[in-house]
Amino acid sequence: MNTQRQTFLIVMMAVLALTSLAMAQPRFGRQGPRVVSPEVAADRHVTFRILAPKAEAVRLSGSDIPGVGQGAEMTKDPNGVWEVTLGPIDAGAYRYNFNVDGVSVIDPRNPSTSESNANTWSLVYVPGSDFMDTKDVPHGAVAEVTYYSKSLQRFRRMHVYTPPGYEAGRGKFPIFYLLHGAFDCDDSWTSVGRAGFILDNLIAAGKAKPMVVVMPAGHTGPFTFGRRLPIDEFTQDFIKDIMPYAETHYRVYADRQHRAIAGLSMGGSQTLNLAIPYPDKFAYVGVFSSGIFGITGRGFGSNPDGPSWEEQHKDILDGATLKDGLELVWFGTGKDDFLVQTSRATVEMLKKHGLDVVYRETEGAHTWIVWRQYLHEFAPQLFR
Repeated sequence: MNTQRQTFLIVMMAVLALTSLAMAQPRFGRQGPRVVSPEVAADRHVTFRILAPKAEAVRLSGSDIPGVGQGAEMTKDPNGVWEVTLGPIDAGAYRYNFNVDGVSVIDPRNPSTSESNANTWSLVYVPGSDFMDTKDVPHGAVAEVTYYSKSLQRFRRMHVYTPPGYEAGRGKFPIFYLLHGAFDCDDSWTSVGRAGFILDNLIAAGKAKPMVVVMPAGHTGPFTFGRRLPIDEFTQDFIKDIMPYAETHYRVYADRQHRAIAGLSMGGSQTLNLAIPYPDKFAYVGVFSSGIFGITGRGFGSNPDGPSWEEQHKDILDGATLKDGLELVWFGTGKDDFLVQTSRATVEMLKKHGLDVVYRETEGAHTWIVWRQYLHEFAPQLFR
């Protein structure tokens, strides 16, 4: 092929490419205007947007976002973009979604998400918190770990945090089991809960010991209020499968003095159902916004026809095995939490049996706003 013909073909190919691109532009344009969501301003106001030109009504639903309550109405501009601005919002991570004509959807412009027990939320982070911001410090790693539960005869998932330097392969670490609440899953503590960043910052500041944190899935089946939770199933999975897996697959000490356990809400109840009936397992126990629900005759797993939880465990509560080597029993509950009476009653019951319980009653309700703070307060007290 001569040079002149080659030049002609190259020019024609370029013309065709440009023509195709020009013809495609209107199609791209018909997708609508560019939408940025969420947009976090320096003054901590947050603007949420969604393109839904044919929608009749759109509302923002926000987990823990102050002032949202039953939802925030959004307004539509001439281009079909719905928008609402909230704030200033306190620093932290917040779940949200959109209700578009009665259908709940996540934010299509936001890749950050947080899983819960029954659905996925979009996630926005408002910076400005010293203890949970992403900082220029050494960072640990969070892994999604699949294991086979022989107790439940199916595959299960947990999240595991390993501290900075773990990958270097030197030495063993204490282990901390951290449990989620009724509407959450094993992803929740590291997404909306910011557990990895909280631990990173504490360890970097020398306020907490480097530790491996295991965050298992607390649900063994569908959850609804009014139904007795399968606490026994979870306990069997935890004792027979989760602990053996974690303590053989990670470089951790497998003795009581190097084990801690804590949980929020449902996870707090599960914590007590593990720490008390197995008194030789854990030296550090944390209960966030929770307690023994049967004490007040309301809540998860209450059985009014059988013996109370206290009666079932009286010998252990009064025995020396539980108290010898028990370094910390720590409770934290918000003053506006609907379970504050349950927490108070549980603390008094444990004290009656001679346990030295630390109880923190703070501002706040049954939200991640307080649970992140409790983790920040609890973790530095471990393994000292």
